[in-house]
Amino acid sequence: MKLLRKQVFHLSAMPRDLDSVISIDHSKEVDPQEVGMLQADVEKIWDNVIKVYKTGVHPAITVSLRRQGKVILSRAIGHARGNGPDDQQDTPKQLATTDTPVCLFSTSKAVTAVLMHMLVEDGLINVMDPVSFYAPEFARKGKGNITIHQILAHRGGIPGLPRNVSIDTLWDEEATWDLLCDAEPIMTDGSKLAYHAITGGFVLERVIRKVTGDNINAYIDRKIRQPMGMQHFTYGMPADKLPELALNYATGPRPGMLLGAFIKRALGADIVTVADTCNDPRFYQAIIPAGNLVASAGEVSAFFQMMLNGGKWGRKRICDESTVVRAVQEFGNRSLDHTLMIPMRYSAGLMLGDEPFGIWGPHSRQAFGHVGLINKFAWADPQRELSAAILTSGIPVIAHHILPLANLIRSIGNLTPRSQGLPPLALQFKQVLNRPRTGALTPGSRSRARSGTG
Repeated sequence: MKLLRKQVFHLSAMPRDLDSVISIDHSKEVDPQEVGMLQADVEKIWDNVIKVYKTGVHPAITVSLRRQGKVILSRAIGHARGNGPDDQQDTPKQLATTDTPVCLFSTSKAVTAVLMHMLVEDGLINVMDPVSFYAPEFARKGKGNITIHQILAHRGGIPGLPRNVSIDTLWDEEATWDLLCDAEPIMTDGSKLAYHAITGGFVLERVIRKVTGDNINAYIDRKIRQPMGMQHFTYGMPADKLPELALNYATGPRPGMLLGAFIKRALGADIVTVADTCNDPRFYQAIIPAGNLVASAGEVSAFFQMMLNGGKWGRKRICDESTVVRAVQEFGNRSLDHTLMIPMRYSAGLMLGDEPFGIWGPHSRQAFGHVGLINKFAWADPQRELSAAILTSGIPVIAHHILPLANLIRSIGNLTPRSQGLPPLALQFKQVLNRPRTGALTPGSRSRARSGTG
């Protein structure tokens, strides 16, 4: 049975005493009654986290939930290192804690997108401008009219790297940029929704370099990381901090030929290669804006709480409320994503919820966030005044964890009180959206960078 569990289903070993692998930050968690919830309901949510962990597909799970800005769950379960399917009994084990940094994979896209909207606020770009206005070399192969907004909304026409490109090319930003500039787009008019798993981030980061004179890590450090007092929240990770990082594990039954081909088309490699690549120290020496932001669950939920606050964190204004609103404003209607092959709702950079059930749970049409490599979930829900981060270390595709994971997301939605009307924040967002648009925020207008003013 143990052999079957490890070599066929690729599951982590389950400790007999679960309490020995659970970490709770009592100094952060408040009495749920302070935010209109019952302790019993919060514990039901945590019980569902434990059920996901007991499937064995995630050696570590870290969770941070905030309601009305206060932390109701700050917990971790499992091992950050040493309890993967291929680890031995004598492999050194490192417990996961609430502060354990995790690679966010595609959840990175949400943060990168907000940074682009902050560039608009700074008067440095207009998202309706072509990418080639800021990076002329991108115009090659007919891509001269593809806009920043199209890239943000996964309609940029370059959903994947060219075939047969080694995945470790991602460590060389200049080589990847040259490949993207030489790529033939599948379309240029934004008519087809096709998830850009890796490519869009490199394009957006190049724009940041062009208009700020520095890389995206310098920009996020100045605009978000330092003002919000975050320890991690960087693209990649310094070599001396890598031992703190949760390792990634390819878990669950290996995908068959058809599903394997789909994964390779979306990610550029099979799931085992992806896991190995994302544990390579060179992966964290690179800047991969669509896939290697590193953060703790608490930092991620704090970021989405800042968005719920209309751009404020404590007494500090991180960005204007209109920046948040435009970052989460739906672009187009629910459409079939030609990469993921499922119907999706997107803003210019974030995945949106839906009715009667969406990616962020039941009745979540106002919710916004991003999934990371199928198994990391981070979102905010204005109606529930909720910000959430569920970070995992396993990379299963199709496995028995799916139902418990869906139940966890559903339980958060069902057990967190929801306003029937427009809550104050949602009303505030609606008022901002109805304001006359001027300057760099107006589609088609010229930013100060383009007009030469400012």
